[in-house]
Amino acid sequence: MVIKVFLASSSGSTAIKKKQQDVVGFLEALKVDYTQLDIACNEENRMWMRQNVPVDKKPTNGIPLPPQIFNEDSYCGDYDTFFDAKEDNSVYAFLGLPPPPGSKEAEQAAKVLGVENGTPAEEPKADGSVDASAEVPVEERNGDAHGEEEQAADEEEVEGEGEGGEEEDVADEETAGDEALAEEEEEAVEETDEVTEQANAQEEDEQEEADEDREEEDLQSEEEEELRQLEEEEAE
Repeated sequence: MVIKVFLASSSGSTAIKKKQQDVVGFLEALKVDYTQLDIACNEENRMWMRQNVPVDKKPTNGIPLPPQIFNEDSYCGDYDTFFDAKEDNSVYAFLGLPPPPGSKEAEQAAKVLGVENGTPAEEPKADGSVDASAEVPVEERNGDAHGEEEQAADEEEVEGEGEGGEEEDVADEETAGDEALAEEEEEAVEETDEVTEQANAQEEDEQEEADEDREEEDLQSEEEEELRQLEEEEAE
């Protein structure tokens, strides 16, 4: 299988050049065999690329832009889909190639296959061997001990629920007591405020009465002084 990458060697778009370099550089880093096909200098390559890109993958104007990637005659995708595959560590699947052993993509594929088959993938030890106990069901390895552990766990869970219920009741009682105490404190504060307001009002009334008495005394003194002056004037 040959990977074909359709490029434009003389493209005036900086974005297209960068995308082409990104695709080629990544394929070379993975040591994937590929062939570059120039559509700028070869009309046949241009027409073949445009004709073999699926209709639903073409832009609205119907003219696909490079880079476009094929596996033989099978369309793989454009730069955007290639970039998404690179981010997901699934470039080999994108290219339609088997991932090399030991690669991240191969490990992911093995895990997915194990999940689909209902058995977890076996992980090798440091010496390269595989734990044989992984092939034996847990029930067969542990025997009745597994059932006893489950029963003990269930009993502990029931006891925990009982203790949890008692703790919740105590917490509810404490909460109710706190609320009652808070209400009493609020009532005491309100009563104190009322007494304070009454005392302030009484002080204000007494102050007003004292001011009125002082004004009357001042007025009386003024009248007496005027009367004394008149008597003196008449005596002269």
